[in-house]
Amino acid sequence: MSTNDYRRGVGIMLLNGAGKVWVGRRIDRTDEAWQMPQGGIDPGEEPWDTALRELEEETGIPRHLVERVSDAPERLRYDLPEEIRGRLWGGKWKGQEQDWFLCRFLGRESDVDIATKHPEFDAWKWVDPAELPDLIVPFKRDLYRQLLAHFREHLGLP
Repeated sequence: MSTNDYRRGVGIMLLNGAGKVWVGRRIDRTDEAWQMPQGGIDPGEEPWDTALRELEEETGIPRHLVERVSDAPERLRYDLPEEIRGRLWGGKWKGQEQDWFLCRFLGRESDVDIATKHPEFDAWKWVDPAELPDLIVPFKRDLYRQLLAHFREHLGLP
């Protein structure tokens, strides 16, 4: 399978001072679908800049309140289930291939504002890192498990 079959994107695992991870509940789903901030790379945009832009667009958190801690050593992929491939991104991609960044949140709870210009989340919370695979939609669970393995030393996981 070619990388051209995958939409290029980024994601941020954002930690608070207690080592918990920020997740938002998707506004476009009827089930409890929570995820970390992520999004597509615009033409000419660098992955880190995209990550900061997406974080602000989705959470209201400005870049000066984010400290880059670590980068995933490789791009991670997920495949969309067949039944939704044709509905997302005009049916152009099989899934996403993403650069992921582990970051520390330097702000206060009041700096988070999910009532953005184009809201993606209707709720948000901080969770223990180990909970992440159980919160995400099933087709992204393996990617979230890979993230936990990549960032294990920073997350205090065995």
